[in-house]
Amino acid sequence: MLILRTIFPSTTNYFFYTMIRLDSKHTSCGICESEIAALAPAAQNANALLHSGEGAGNDFLGWVNLPSSITPEELNAIGATASRLATKAEVIIVIGIGGSYLGAKAVLDAMSSSFHFLQKERKHPYILFAGNNLSETYTAELLEATKEYSIAAIVISKSGTTTEPAVAFRLIKAEIEARYGKQEAKERIASVTDAARGALKTLSTAEGYDTFVIPDNVGGRFSVLTPVGLLPLAAAGINIAELVRGAKDMEAATAEGVPFEQNIAAQYAAVRNVLYQKGYKIEILASYEPRLQYIAEWWKQLYGESEGKEHKGIFPASVTLTADLHSMGQYIQEGERTLFETVISVAQPEGKVIIEADGDNLDGLNFLAGKRLDEVNKMAELGVVLAHVDGGVPNIRIELPAINEYYIGALLYFFEKACGISGYILGVNPFNQPGVEAYKKNMFALLDKPGYEEASAAIKARLK
Repeated sequence: MLILRTIFPSTTNYFFYTMIRLDSKHTSCGICESEIAALAPAAQNANALLHSGEGAGNDFLGWVNLPSSITPEELNAIGATASRLATKAEVIIVIGIGGSYLGAKAVLDAMSSSFHFLQKERKHPYILFAGNNLSETYTAELLEATKEYSIAAIVISKSGTTTEPAVAFRLIKAEIEARYGKQEAKERIASVTDAARGALKTLSTAEGYDTFVIPDNVGGRFSVLTPVGLLPLAAAGINIAELVRGAKDMEAATAEGVPFEQNIAAQYAAVRNVLYQKGYKIEILASYEPRLQYIAEWWKQLYGESEGKEHKGIFPASVTLTADLHSMGQYIQEGERTLFETVISVAQPEGKVIIEADGDNLDGLNFLAGKRLDEVNKMAELGVVLAHVDGGVPNIRIELPAINEYYIGALLYFFEKACGISGYILGVNPFNQPGVEAYKKNMFALLDKPGYEEASAAIKARLK
């Protein structure tokens, strides 16, 4: 088995990228180093386009140098508002959809205990999310569940008119004002929106909310390192300075002048495009740590919305292992050979659990006695990779030394940078999303929104 490995920076203390391909008996399922090398110039050129701003979608490249441009003053301002909200509320409701909530949710889940809701004493408020769906059941349950708690809100929307968050904010704003009055409500509501225009900006100015800016040149799915992600995370007690520091170091490690042999973002982008050209149309992001589940959800939006255009693009899917081996494992192992896996592995777990011997040994597991549970998890991970590779599934491996703010920040920027490079290699504009407007037009017509009368009549006639 050939293993191509690039370690960043020069020690094993950072996460590294590994691509495993099948041995010579199964080369149809793998890729050769020469194939990766052949795509290296395209990857380097794509990276150069991101930095020069000469590629498609160049008005949305503010994320490229974002980590290194964030100042201590900006972090302090975010921290001050976050602290005020946290002192006033036991629950902070974050209102947003898509990129306006997935990044914060991903980092928050990664950095929180899986059972934080059972903690009797909390240093930081609960963070709940709203405006990411139109479920009446979910919204009713949210309003009911928070009745006995003091609440505050962070509303995130560039326009303030996106249906899901706008409806949720209307309801939650009314609840806050009913409880505390309008004067106190302005101390309990903060917004992240456009710098100069839009319904939410107008309202925020009129009401006197603390307001932070979504940069015009940063699209929603690339916005986790702006106040969109940083304000909710700071309110939750996440060390946003470390998150930004990790991203900043990864920005430097994947910059334009970094050679392909050392640029793990360019390599990842090249490898997945080689696989795509060979017929692997589905990428499964896998992890053996449940706390990374929403990192995968964020990743799916990032890549799906960036690359799924012009009837092109790798379909992003995800699994949490070993749990999903008992549901999706059969298909991955023996289903249609159109998929490959990218595995996020975590070198050092939090906590320590030793498996003890049992006198009766009825389960036959005494051979594991004295081992850490993480060793069993790691051997399951390696065994699955070997089995899937033998079954015709190419694997890419990304290792994090640990789950903390620094490495998660680096991982986020790594995926963002690789996404921009990969989209340019594919030949699409990675920074627009024209397809997401189709459902909105139909929904507005069906709801009889003013201005949609003709479309409404046409759709209703069609449904008859």
